[in-house]
Amino acid sequence: MLTVIGAGFPRTGTSSMKAALERLGFGPCHHMFDVGSDPDRARRWAPLADPAVVPDWEHVLEGFRSSVDWPAAFFWRELAQAYPQAKVVLTVRDPHTWIASMQTLIANGPARLQSENLAPEMTGLVENMNTTRPLLERMIREGLGSDKPFGVPLDEKDSLLAFERHVATVKASVPPERLLVFDVREGWEPLCAFLGVDVPVGEPFPHLNDSKVMQESIDRLMQGENIGLPFHPAT
Repeated sequence: MLTVIGAGFPRTGTSSMKAALERLGFGPCHHMFDVGSDPDRARRWAPLADPAVVPDWEHVLEGFRSSVDWPAAFFWRELAQAYPQAKVVLTVRDPHTWIASMQTLIANGPARLQSENLAPEMTGLVENMNTTRPLLERMIREGLGSDKPFGVPLDEKDSLLAFERHVATVKASVPPERLLVFDVREGWEPLCAFLGVDVPVGEPFPHLNDSKVMQESIDRLMQGENIGLPFHPAT
């Protein structure tokens, strides 16, 4: 059963949030990484490409106590209704640095995974991406207002408007006492206060998955190194 629901777009510090929530005792935390690395999880999400499907969230998110990033964050409203006691964290960042990060991701992630010769270690990841591709395209279409194929650069103007619209919608829809609007650069204090837990003593807040690390990770994976997939294709 979820106790924390991440409502922020991909590339808003979701990997850092996953690490932070698990450190604070709210794990396991679901992230797109779990879809890319687990064929069973990908199959659980795949039917949600059809808007008419009514999800069984206990099945889709079985074993997780929190969630961040797409695909779960795309369904923030439905999850907030399904788990009325769960708190909601909306991760945010400067919209212009966000779109730059998204464009870098697309150029160095999905596009390369579809166009280059892949090492055998990448086969499972690509298969799981293909399983959830219709859902990913639904999220891009409805979440970002883009009808471009998966892996094609986004329209910057439309994406920025979608980002700002999403932030405004979450703020207007979730009661203030249930919502934390959070920039991961703020560190432990606001997150811990919101969740009612102590700040870890002597531990820096995790800052993971920046664009440089992502590109280096893809390069190493393309060369056939097994590095545990510290990034994922849609964050």
